[in-house]
Amino acid sequence: MSPAELHIEATGLLKQKEQKAFLIAGPCSAESRSQVLETGRAIAKSGDASIFRAGVWKPRTRPGSFEGIGEIALSWLQEMKAETGMPVATEVANAYHVEACLKHGIDYLWIGARTTVNPFYVQEIAEALRGVDIPVMVKNPLHPDIGLWIGALERFNQCGIKQLMAIHRGFYSYEAAPYRNEPKWDLAIKLKRWMPELPIICDPSHIAGTTELISEVSQTALDLGMDGLMIETHQNPSLALSDAKQQITPAAISALMNNLVLRKSDFDDTVHLEKLRIIRKHIDGLDEKLLSLLADRLALVSEIGAIKKENNVMIFQLKRFFEILKTRKGMGDDLDLPKDLVHELFELIHKHSINIQNKI
Repeated sequence: MSPAELHIEATGLLKQKEQKAFLIAGPCSAESRSQVLETGRAIAKSGDASIFRAGVWKPRTRPGSFEGIGEIALSWLQEMKAETGMPVATEVANAYHVEACLKHGIDYLWIGARTTVNPFYVQEIAEALRGVDIPVMVKNPLHPDIGLWIGALERFNQCGIKQLMAIHRGFYSYEAAPYRNEPKWDLAIKLKRWMPELPIICDPSHIAGTTELISEVSQTALDLGMDGLMIETHQNPSLALSDAKQQITPAAISALMNNLVLRKSDFDDTVHLEKLRIIRKHIDGLDEKLLSLLADRLALVSEIGAIKKENNVMIFQLKRFFEILKTRKGMGDDLDLPKDLVHELFELIHKHSINIQNKI
């Protein structure tokens, strides 16, 4: 099954509030009956969210950490749903979790990043849901492997789940960054390109890792065409038993939602469309020149490969590679080009240059 062959029925999944982005909100974890009900009531009263979320089982690396209340918390979600009318969602990581959630009338299930990474876990959960018509949201895996993300979606689809959504929660990075998890927006966009019928929800809380960045990440997600947001919301974040730094209050989420700008998907006036057409035509011409220059460069690489072969010289020469990166960085600086763009471009060109010489 290719990504384009997923059989998805997304109609009705994204019940967006008028003039507001689609929102799933609620605490990282259900900690007590009073916490769930108080937070749920406040979110419902604001009218900002379409779904209430709360983790019942929390995967933790080390024993002794708070791993969630467990099945008893599902009854709190049931009670909150009965009182406010809001659908409820929680995370499942095995067949037992699925059975408990179905027994308690949970409306939406999501698969966490630690689970998505393991096809055995995903298959177990998918089999437990075979024959059940329930929406399933799949978070991206911890590391930027889009194949695992797509594979998880395919496994649920093959077991009959047609109400599928993806959750973009960012990816673990070893490098220091302002975010808890690197957004790597290009991977979410690639998933959208491969599966245009699949709704993608952004999780700004896990990307940001801190409340100060949630608004910025939320706006970027909407600007890039994400279909909605999942934001962790707690009545009293300072007392949260998990992820306290990235949870905001119901009042703060109302302010955030009111300040988000919902942009049009395209231009709706002929004057600007014509300006855009002229600029794009110019870009097309420049791209043609770029590709022609790139073809010329790779032809010279082939000549170098032939000379190295004739003289029994190694393909990869570290000194020359560093020289290229350094000098091209300087050229890019002179042209006021983004450093990352220049670096990534010449690393990619060098990779294909090595491949060409290796074939020779």
